[in-house]
Amino acid sequence: MKNKVKELEKLDEKIRENLMGVKRRIAILSGKGGVGKTTVAVNLAHSLAYKNFRVGLLDADLHGPNVARMLGIEGSPVVGKENEIEPIEVGKNLKAFSLALAINKDVPVIWRGPLKTIAIKQLIGEVRWGDLDFLIVDLPPGTGDEALTVAQTIEKSEAIIVTTPQDVALLDSRRAVNFARQLGMKILGIIENMSGFKCPYCGREIDLFKVGGGERSARELGVRFLGRIPISVDIVRGSDEGKPFVLENSDLREVFMDIVEKVLA
Repeated sequence: MKNKVKELEKLDEKIRENLMGVKRRIAILSGKGGVGKTTVAVNLAHSLAYKNFRVGLLDADLHGPNVARMLGIEGSPVVGKENEIEPIEVGKNLKAFSLALAINKDVPVIWRGPLKTIAIKQLIGEVRWGDLDFLIVDLPPGTGDEALTVAQTIEKSEAIIVTTPQDVALLDSRRAVNFARQLGMKILGIIENMSGFKCPYCGREIDLFKVGGGERSARELGVRFLGRIPISVDIVRGSDEGKPFVLENSDLREVFMDIVEKVLA
């Protein structure tokens, strides 16, 4: 037991040293799965890199590591002498790492809590980020062990909460806000994803999952509302093809850049 405690303490020290060159650490949270958290994380990372910030993107979702697919990257990571992992370069100013790069894509991660905790700490401590302006961390959904481990391990982290407009998702987003508050994280705001759909044929706007719920929740909870991202065929297609929408669709890019400016402010 004493040896395990010493190993964890050594790993925690390694994490602190590894993140010393990172100016801002932003965790992307959601109270539940399926709200587009990874889509937000990937496009936020690309947007900041486009603005000439040095950006790292860490996929900390062990059971659904989809960042690599959405970025269009593959291959095995380079591991150094002391198990140090080199992140993958994704164009100018952006590098990323996902567990999906280190395991077979069809193999499920069937780990118990303690093993997941150690794995997450290793991801944070052993990927060599170097000097960064931003480290964007895509957290597992919910407020369980994995999200708690990431939030407690990455000191001075800030939080963005992603939700969808329907009432069920909004209940979970409120829990995510209170989760971040209890851990002393600075909350940058709430993003309402899948907010409305514009028919590509008739131009009519349809509120498939309602609209405005994220803004209402932000107001009630006293946090900033960062903006809405509509449902779009381009977002779906781009995510599957590894082409983030901020690189492909000018209208969506303009919407998302407004959100980025609020994050920077």
